[in-house]
Amino acid sequence: MSEKDKKTGITRRSFLRTGGAAAVGASAGFAGVRLSGDPDGQLESSLLPFRGDHQAGVSALAAPAGIVAAFDVRVDGRAELAALMEDLGEIIEQGMDSRPYHDRDTGFPPVDTGLLGPDPPPTSTGVVVGLGHSLFDGRFGLAEQAPSQLLPMPKFKNDYLVRPERSHGDLAFTIRADSSDAAVHMLRQIRRNTRGRLLPRWMQEGFNRIERPVEVGRAPVRNLMGFKDGTSNIDPGDRDAMDRLVWVQPEDDEPEWTVGGTYQATRIIRMMVEFWDRIRLSEQESIFGRHRDSGAPLGKDRETDEPSIGDELTSHIARANPRTAGADEHRILRHSFNYSNGLDGNDQLEQGLIFIAYQRSLEAGFLTVQRHLDGEPLEEYIRPLGGGFFFVPSAPAWDDPTIAADLFA
Repeated sequence: MSEKDKKTGITRRSFLRTGGAAAVGASAGFAGVRLSGDPDGQLESSLLPFRGDHQAGVSALAAPAGIVAAFDVRVDGRAELAALMEDLGEIIEQGMDSRPYHDRDTGFPPVDTGLLGPDPPPTSTGVVVGLGHSLFDGRFGLAEQAPSQLLPMPKFKNDYLVRPERSHGDLAFTIRADSSDAAVHMLRQIRRNTRGRLLPRWMQEGFNRIERPVEVGRAPVRNLMGFKDGTSNIDPGDRDAMDRLVWVQPEDDEPEWTVGGTYQATRIIRMMVEFWDRIRLSEQESIFGRHRDSGAPLGKDRETDEPSIGDELTSHIARANPRTAGADEHRILRHSFNYSNGLDGNDQLEQGLIFIAYQRSLEAGFLTVQRHLDGEPLEEYIRPLGGGFFFVPSAPAWDDPTIAADLFA
């Protein structure tokens, strides 16, 4: 292997197992995602490509395990930040590619956690790296290159428990994998190799139970209120829809380096599950606008049936997508993980949802949807705790592992 190959992490094994750069070209991210998502419903583990047009974790289908963690950067100047982003790219690529780690000898600390064994199997690990608003302050001379809609996440009407220490951050890592071990391994590899340069701000671990078969238009998971989560999501395999609703385009009023990226909105939402468990099922279904067991809209038989909303704009699905003229332009690509943090100070179960939305425009996507949801009946049973807005740059190029390399060009 050449010195350049060692540096970039491109090996014959990684090249073949991700399909080959030349073979997949512009569709690299999608090809790997489809293997991970497994359209036949088998959900076998595979590899997500690190490089390509887009960060593959954005388009990946639901995963059994996840971690969202935000950090503040502690380096001096633009050159050190660029070096950090290159190091992060190499660390993340090795984890996503399931390449073995080689220790020097037992007299030194091991170079990896050991959680996945000496020859890690494919784990469908994906890492989405997002850049926060604060990264574009005066520290690194990047203010003029800031994405036009990237602002600190504002407080909405039901956000009285949101705190700064559980929100925002210079960098965010959204990790997904087929097991909690694989997700934790990836986080620890990032931490051990960036200590002193990245200061932890907040994190939340999550999980899902994947419902089979996985099909377009059907929710692959349920939230901890018992309802299906993700019905009628954007199909990651629909390139036209992804270009129109998710990926920043050359004609957008954005800096050139953002093309191929996307805006990420992350919300940590506590669910008052013990309160929820005591209300009538009919009321629960009325609040969501769907039958709990089947996921079908109220009065319909199948989950994929179109809801009959009419003038009724009180249920969650009616407010989130009223199916009116132009409403399709406000759709988001949503991901989610459930979480359970034991008991709170009042001996109540502390459980909830990690909500993640990707969109071409924060204003047209999450912000518009959230304004529609303000004041909905579901707010009585949920309490947002934190999160943030981030910009997810395109995936690293085949000749350079640096994340957001064009930002430093």
